[in-house]
Amino acid sequence: MTDLHPVRRALLSVSDKTGLIELGKALSERGVELLSTGGTAKALRDAGLEVKDVSEVTGFPEMMDGRVKTLHPMVHGGLLALRDNDTHVAAMNEHGIAAIDLLIVNLYPFEATVAKGAGYDECIENIDIGGPAMIRAASKNHAFVNVVVDVEDYSSLLDQLEENYGKTSLGFRQWLAQKAYARTAAYDTAVSNWMADALQLEAPKRRAFAGELKQTLRYGENSHQQAAFYTDGTDRPGVATAVQHQGKELSYNNINDTDAAFELVAEFDPADGAACAIIKHANPCGVAKGATLLEAYKAAFDCDRTSAFGGIVALNQPLDAQTAQEITGIFTEVVIAPGASDEAKAIFAAKKNLRLLTTEALPDVTAGGKTVRQVAGGLLVQDKDNGFVGMDDLKVVTKKAPSDEQMRDLLFAWKVAKHVKSNAIVYVKNGATVGVGAGQMSRVDSALIAAKKAERMADVLELPQPLTIGSAVASDAFFPFPDGLMEAAEAGATCVIQPGGSMRDDEVIAAADEAGLAMVFTGMRHFRH
Repeated sequence: MTDLHPVRRALLSVSDKTGLIELGKALSERGVELLSTGGTAKALRDAGLEVKDVSEVTGFPEMMDGRVKTLHPMVHGGLLALRDNDTHVAAMNEHGIAAIDLLIVNLYPFEATVAKGAGYDECIENIDIGGPAMIRAASKNHAFVNVVVDVEDYSSLLDQLEENYGKTSLGFRQWLAQKAYARTAAYDTAVSNWMADALQLEAPKRRAFAGELKQTLRYGENSHQQAAFYTDGTDRPGVATAVQHQGKELSYNNINDTDAAFELVAEFDPADGAACAIIKHANPCGVAKGATLLEAYKAAFDCDRTSAFGGIVALNQPLDAQTAQEITGIFTEVVIAPGASDEAKAIFAAKKNLRLLTTEALPDVTAGGKTVRQVAGGLLVQDKDNGFVGMDDLKVVTKKAPSDEQMRDLLFAWKVAKHVKSNAIVYVKNGATVGVGAGQMSRVDSALIAAKKAERMADVLELPQPLTIGSAVASDAFFPFPDGLMEAAEAGATCVIQPGGSMRDDEVIAAADEAGLAMVFTGMRHFRH
């Protein structure tokens, strides 16, 4: 018994009319009877195609502002009936139900309605009911019925009909059904998550997450792991929405690191000056501000030249030619910026393996959202860390208060520490990181590693002393004991920013006073695991 089944009758009901006329003509030329609804039927008729309204089939007009039009046995019977089941065929004959072999549906633009900031009632009206119901019915009956929910699959459908003389294969229908179920799942996900936010439900009983394939990847973190990149439909500027101008395809690690780099550099408002962040394995190896992008890049590079090799460079202003020329001095995996000049693009064109990504803007680091992490048997879901600390939020807890210049470096260090894996220690001097300690089990070790890196760079740069001398230091969480603080003091730090909140805050403050340090508390921590 063949798995090929002919397509004789099709129902088309789409909100996105892209490619509709061409598809309708191609089906009509094959002798396929066209059924349709509302605006879709009008568009097909205006193109000169013969179309039967669904209301003619059901015997009921569209009603209730279009809410009820396809929810009828004449439609769902035609989609769900098993063609090889005598009882189903008898019911079809008894009630005059004709088979529907092809369903073409794309849903009301609910996601787009939410994205444009529409009000509650408008969002509700853009929740499709008939579309998902038909899609699920047709998908369940994929042994006989084709269901197409993506415009880009029109050509695949027509190719299948051409290859099989007006028929489609079971494998093709299964492929379409899987895509269709994924579409309705993603649609329901968007609706349920929007309602949870609208109702301000902090922890709804069920949470769903969905994504749309952007690209398959050669492999994951390692070559033995398969991987793919999915977008979530939001328009947040970043690696998912960026334009790639050149270079080979991004890898799993490239995407992860580029996201980390761009989110970090977005902490620095371009109106306040140029900023650059260089990332390696999701941790910053150099971050700096400067009068120009070139100056910022050079200062960031000088924090840790060794780690910068093969890193990701993120800029908070459009890439210019001078900075592009400097970046090409070492091997760099990816550069991402909110734009790039033609001259900069031309310079990068000589580096075929260098990926250049541009966005139209920087992400809003104060915006809300959720982060999701999988653990064995479940998901951890939390608010995005959009915590902000400004000058007015700082509490001076030592006898000595930081100077205005020290305060600027402390806040700079704090912004960077937010993006460093815990335990995080960041030394900053004159608006540039000079030592970064990341991901250690002990905060003391992080302080030591960051200081050691600064010592090594002092030798490379032929400086008389490490730049940690006279620096500001940030800790992403409180110092539980004075030992970590003392390591920072021995490295030359003169002022400290930390959350506070330890049981031994008094001991740490006393140690800072004894060492002549100025210290401020933020009252907020930035663990990053």
